Amino acid sequence: MADDWRSDMVDRLRALITKAEPDVVEEAKWRKESNPDGVPTFSRSGLICTVETYGDKVKLTFARGAALDDPAGLFNASLDAGTRRAIDIHEGDEIDEDAFVALVREAVDLNQS
Repeated sequence: MADDWRSDMVDRLRALITKAEPDVVEEAKWRKESNPDGVPTFSRSGLICTVETYGDKVKLTFARGAALDDPAGLFNASLDAGTRRAIDIHEGDEIDEDAFVALVREAVDLNQS
């Protein structure tokens, strides 16, 4: 991954996910030649979310996002998907950290129910 705003954002998101769920398990999956580092995945009693970097954004995809309440309106991508929901973050975007932590906690609770 390039060492720029995207890697900084991934590090920030990783810290927030860990804050929301200290027992989260992070794994790199789906390694391939074009992405040798793979895709960071975060799990606790099932998949919570994945974090992918693209040229113009960082994409967080919540595996069961359609079942989550999102009162702060963080989800802005994959809104028509049957199960998942995503948050696309572009350079300069701010993320509501409290709302994000609450969303991760809700996803963990859903996985454990």
